[in-house]
Order: sequence, then structure tokens, then C-alpha cells
Amino acid sequence: MENKEKTLTVFTCTYNRAHTIGRTYESMCRQTSQDFEWLVIDDGSTDNTSELLSQWMKEEKIAIRYVKKENGGLYTGYNTAIEHMKSKLCIAIDSDDFMPDDAVENIIRFWNEHGSDQYAGLIGLDSYSNGQPIGGYFPENLKSAYISELYKYHAGDTKMVHRVELLKQVAPMEGYPGEKFANPIYLFLKVDLLLPMLITNTNLCIVEYQEASDSMSKNILYQYVQSPRSFARMRLLNMSNKRIPYKMRFRNAIHYVSSCMIAKDGDWLKKSPMKLSTILAAPFGVLLYLYIMHETKKKRNTYS
Repeated sequence: MENKEKTLTVFTCTYNRAHTIGRTYESMCRQTSQDFEWLVIDDGSTDNTSELLSQWMKEEKIAIRYVKKENGGLYTGYNTAIEHMKSKLCIAIDSDDFMPDDAVENIIRFWNEHGSDQYAGLIGLDSYSNGQPIGGYFPENLKSAYISELYKYHAGDTKMVHRVELLKQVAPMEGYPGEKFANPIYLFLKVDLLLPMLITNTNLCIVEYQEASDSMSKNILYQYVQSPRSFARMRLLNMSNKRIPYKMRFRNAIHYVSSCMIAKDGDWLKKSPMKLSTILAAPFGVLLYLYIMHETKKKRNTYS
């Protein structure tokens, strides 16, 4: 089943998630609107993901496109997905999450009623399996906001729907050799410099966090060590965004210094858009660097 004129692309970047992606597929099949294509980007899975997708495509219950690529990290999956999109809107759904049955219908209806070239897309809610929004609801009178302003209105997870043409303008996200943990939210932050997003208190995704061998904080610290230049670049972008309060930009400067130390980048001050603040942040950045290296030493030794 293929239709090049779908309004929405639901894209899923996956790696060895054959044991969970079936639930994602089932939620796609239950959608009350079929005006979408499910685009699955397989980042080099070694399990039976490809066999599952082949079977589902033969069933022709929904429009599916499956692209398998060499393993390169999540951001490369986003790059590939954006390259293949043909729709007006897109939404990322992880391979261990799923959509409420009316999510596609609600997205398209909301955009048709409120969307325009003045907005980059829309932001809805992530929820737990019991329907409770992760972090609560947005204020009822909030019509739109920039992604960099969301901290004012919402403390939890959100789900973003973007205009494909804008993502194509800022993609692809360039990587650094050996760094697979670059966060693809960098692309969303680039779009955020252009236009705000519409806000809706509609649940667009159901999230069930997977168990991990290490804590979430240890995992993110490990990512800092493994992809320091990528994280430094994202900190630079946030430091340059004047919509972000100075306190938060200063915090980004601290992280920027620590990432540059991990990357052994001696040009850290020259690249900074906040040179005086970065100098002031440097001592805290050194302490953060020492903390990160200490907390991740065991895991780094395991993988070395």
C-alpha cells in the first residue's frame, strides 16, 4: 500500500526492537484516519525487524515504507527519514511507544483548523499508559510557543509534529566521526529559530519507559563522553538563542566547557557566542567535566 499524498508521516527510527515494535505497528493499524504513512528507518538491526516489516507490508493494512541502513546512531535515522518524507507533516514515534487510536485524526484536524505558514507545526502531549500526561497539561489559553520557551508552561515530555518542508531546510544534521549519540532534537531547535509551534492538550503518544541496566542519568553522562563535539554544538546553539533566559544560557555554557574538555577542543572560547559568560562558567565546567569522567569511568572501562 503506497500513497504519495498522505498528510502525515509517522516515522520510527529503530534498532533491535523487534520485541516492542509490534505494539507500535498495532497502534498504526488502529488509527481512525488512514491519512498517514508509517516510515520505519532501521538503523542496522540484527534481530528479525526486517522480517516483521516485510510481513506487515504484505498485509497492506496501512501504508508502510521500510528503509534499512548501516548503523550510525539516532540522528542518522532522522536524517534518512527526513530525506524520504513526502508529506506535509511528520511526527516521530519511538519503536517502544505507540499512538492513541485517534492521534492521526486529531493531528490532521487540529492542523487544518489552526495551522498556517506562521507556525512550524504543533506540540501535543506524551502520556503514560493510563492516559495521564507526563508533566501535566499546557495552560488552556496558550495558543503557541517556541520550543525554547516550553519550560515556562510544561515540566514533562511533549510530542512534536513538524512541517516537513522546514525540517528539510535544516537537515541533514551533520555528525562527527565516531560520535553516534548526537541528539536529533538539534534539528528541532534549528527550526525553532524560524517559527513558533501551535499548542494542543491532545495526547499524541503513549510512552512506556524501558528498563535499563544503568540509570538514566548515567546513560546521558556516558553519551556526553561518547559524543562531546555533538553536545558542544547543541550548547552553542542554545547559547545563541536570545529567547532562552540568561540563567539557562549560562548553564549551557557550563556544559559547553565540559564538552569541549572531553573533546580536547582548545578553541572553546573562540567559538563561544558568550565569551565573558563562558569564562565565568569555566570553573563550573571543569568541575562538571571531572564529575562526568568519574561517574562514567566504570562504563567506559567496560566498553574499552
